[in-house]
Amino acid sequence: MRLSRYFLPVLKETPAEAQIVSHRLMLRAGMIKQASAGIYSWLPLGYKVLRNIEQIVHEEQARAGHIPMLMPTLQSADLWKESGRYDAYGPEMLRVEDRHGRDMLYGPTNEELITDIFRSHVSSYKDLPLTLYHIQWKFRDEIRPRFGVMRGREFLMKDGYNFDLTKEDALHAYNRHLVSYLRTYERMGLQAIPMRADSGPIGGDDTHEFLVLAETGESEVFYDSEITDLKFGDRAIDYDNKAQCQAVLEEFTSRYARTDETHDEAEFAKVPADRQRTARGIEVGQIFYFGTKYSDAMGATVADADGNRVPVHMGSHGIGVSRLLGAIIEASHDDKGIIWPEGVTPFHCGIVNLKQGDDEADAACESLYASLIALGLEPLYDDRNDRAGAKFATMDLIGLPWRITVGPRGLKNGVVELTSRRSGESEELPPEQAIQRIAAIYGKASA
Repeated sequence: MRLSRYFLPVLKETPAEAQIVSHRLMLRAGMIKQASAGIYSWLPLGYKVLRNIEQIVHEEQARAGHIPMLMPTLQSADLWKESGRYDAYGPEMLRVEDRHGRDMLYGPTNEELITDIFRSHVSSYKDLPLTLYHIQWKFRDEIRPRFGVMRGREFLMKDGYNFDLTKEDALHAYNRHLVSYLRTYERMGLQAIPMRADSGPIGGDDTHEFLVLAETGESEVFYDSEITDLKFGDRAIDYDNKAQCQAVLEEFTSRYARTDETHDEAEFAKVPADRQRTARGIEVGQIFYFGTKYSDAMGATVADADGNRVPVHMGSHGIGVSRLLGAIIEASHDDKGIIWPEGVTPFHCGIVNLKQGDDEADAACESLYASLIALGLEPLYDDRNDRAGAKFATMDLIGLPWRITVGPRGLKNGVVELTSRRSGESEELPPEQAIQRIAAIYGKASA
């Protein structure tokens, strides 16, 4: 993409309503625009990052054997009345009535709808285990929406639902999700710590939240510092192997890590004093096992091996896709702007032409641009007729991890400048080597 043809409405001044870093930088970088309180339009740059995050989520769900689908945003209130949650959920639920007088609601979550789908089509234990998920917009009518996409009313969420014959099988699904979430967050450059949490209106006794440590986090968290040394990394795992998944759960949850809602001072006191930590955290996902809560209420049963009808054991598992974008910025920025991890960056690198209109500089930039595209990479070429300082400021603000700077002086020596946004370090090297370096970073084969 050429910046002269792109829609990137960057702001020089920070809007007064932005209280936290991610909200300020998303507005300034032209990623979002508020449509109404807690509801945002996603502008091209923000939309690209959102789709990159969504793609990682899809890939890791597929790796774990989960099946994608799509459910509607509007749901019939009848299903929620059947489960008993319609009146219990509270004013966060947006309730509407259609032209025929039928009660409807804008879905804040989908346990009822997915249970109805399951009971309509699955009747035998032979069709289990089954995990279905979708990525869909949700609405929760927050009384005080704030912090941009971190606490909006409309948000994009991945929610998955497992159906199993026994509690043991359902807890394996729980563990499987925990493993897939650890992989998902690490691919986005985040360390999300699983913490014992409160189930809230979803229900169930087994639940963990995944929290990213950040000063602006809404939750107070208490944890053993050893947990921050854990990394899932590239280890191979068989998602069908119960022992392997259980071992990962124990590895990542055996140390003390809890939100303020479930904090236990007596248990925390058992952590060595030099490892006790208190911080703020941003919730980016949660997994639940809630047994037969919905299957009992809604008649979601299957015939077991003896022909008896038994309620299925269920769990649900959410990732805040749009919220993750804000969390990544909170965890990865400096005073100049955003610093995108390579896994989610909207463009793989930026190309800055220091002297637009100079034949040699223009030709070199065009060659770099074409070569990177040929390798399956997406560069953002700043071909505007603007001063160098403004171009650098834009690149720093939008946070592309790598920048190639091209100018007449360097070209006379046969080099361009490759700069890391994270470290700020620059290196002069021939254009072909700059291309090879970028290709290697993103795992692309260079010619």
